[in-house]
Amino acid sequence: MAISQSPTAHIFIDTNRVISPISPLLFSGFAEHMGRSIYEGIYDPASPHADERGLRKDVMAAMRELNFRALRYPGGNFLSGYRWLDGVGPRDQRPRRRDLAWQSIETNQFGTNEFMDFCKSINTEPMLAANMGTGTIQDAANLVEYCNAPVGTQYADLRASHGYHEPYGVKYWCLGNEMDGPWQIGHLDAEDYGKKAREAAKLMRWHDPSINLVLCGSSSSGMPTYPEWDRVALELCWDQVDYHSLHYYAGNREDDTGSFLALSAEFEAFLDTLIGTLRYVKAKNRSKHDVYLSWDEWNVWYKASGSSDMQGGWAEAPHLIEEVYNLEDALVVAQWMNVFLRKSDMLKIACLAQAVNVIAPILTTRDGLLKQTIYYPFMLFSRLASGAALDVAVKAPMYSTALFGDMPLLDVSASYDEASQTSAIFIVNRSQTDSLPVELNWQDGAPQSITSVYQLAGTDPKAANSFEQPDIIKAVQIGAPAIVDKCAELVLPPLSFTAIEARMG
Repeated sequence: MAISQSPTAHIFIDTNRVISPISPLLFSGFAEHMGRSIYEGIYDPASPHADERGLRKDVMAAMRELNFRALRYPGGNFLSGYRWLDGVGPRDQRPRRRDLAWQSIETNQFGTNEFMDFCKSINTEPMLAANMGTGTIQDAANLVEYCNAPVGTQYADLRASHGYHEPYGVKYWCLGNEMDGPWQIGHLDAEDYGKKAREAAKLMRWHDPSINLVLCGSSSSGMPTYPEWDRVALELCWDQVDYHSLHYYAGNREDDTGSFLALSAEFEAFLDTLIGTLRYVKAKNRSKHDVYLSWDEWNVWYKASGSSDMQGGWAEAPHLIEEVYNLEDALVVAQWMNVFLRKSDMLKIACLAQAVNVIAPILTTRDGLLKQTIYYPFMLFSRLASGAALDVAVKAPMYSTALFGDMPLLDVSASYDEASQTSAIFIVNRSQTDSLPVELNWQDGAPQSITSVYQLAGTDPKAANSFEQPDIIKAVQIGAPAIVDKCAELVLPPLSFTAIEARMG
């Protein structure tokens, strides 16, 4: 990794240079009926950590710390074959079914009402998805009635008979999942999907005009139909939807850590293309309505991606894609979230996929829980990033990458919350070998103080946590530098993520 040397990097912060308010929904998660995400993850009556409902108390505590603002459910590929009525009512009357998406047995012991109880327990918004594969537009409308209508009609009364008299008022709804993918149950081309989604949206909104709807976008930037799929679907549905989804999973299959640590360039390019598509469709449709982006599946995923990792062998809760995350993965996750802040004018929802066991920050055994490396950057962003995202100017040495050419050693974002008079700065040092002195410069007035600095770092990009050694890579609090003449200095170790919190005003 060739590095263009410079004695010090400089970061310039000005609270007047606002990009956009930060949507709290950028810090959301995803729980699919896949592998051990629900069963043996969220719901595990046999665990000593389960409460009287079968919900894992240790999982709930860890998820409260992550502070997911919304949780997308029940899928994922699972969604496109799911009959939501299977998962409500008395448990002893719920059918066992073959889940064709993951070749697993679905017991339906956990369904819509259990999910709503779980969301309430961890103080998160439910984000439900309607089956646009085998499901009909009427099925989607019935689910909205079941969740959001007052008693007095069939599906609202059915909810009440299940012990839930008051409507849930679910705000966020996805119109299917990855319908552009040939692997999807009930796959449709863009025009057929757009027409079905538009008609489903109309029925769902007639039940509850207050809901927010998410249209299926391209399931990756590598799809042969991208971004034409997005244009066609959006043109058909523009005035019926509020968000347009994108999915992306990052990997380092070539074992090129230098390029892997520069993937923020690809994340930004993906967003820029879809932002351009949104602006084009709005103009073409002569619409005054705005549609924003929902990155409702994102994560690092490439190690556990073979066929044996994806097919359950018709077992209950099989071990599927239980990715083990290392230091370089955590640094990519941190940069991804930097991108979220830098693009917060158009990106309003982001769901880390997934929450527990399946490509997740949390792994469980029946009696234990492990926080993986990616847990910590998500937790710090979720805790510290609020208010508005700032347009930060960065001067840093460059290094060369095989995929993206020359890239800066630092990847940076920042936030400023006027109400609480706090600011946060998030910095990734991509260097694999060298510490980097950094000078923070406040251009419109210095903070009162830097109140805390958290850092995740290590010397081995492949270092990972395990149940035997759970603290190999974790965020630790380090000493906060003093502010002198509106500047503060610190030295960032190689392969590090640093989160800085300052008291303003």
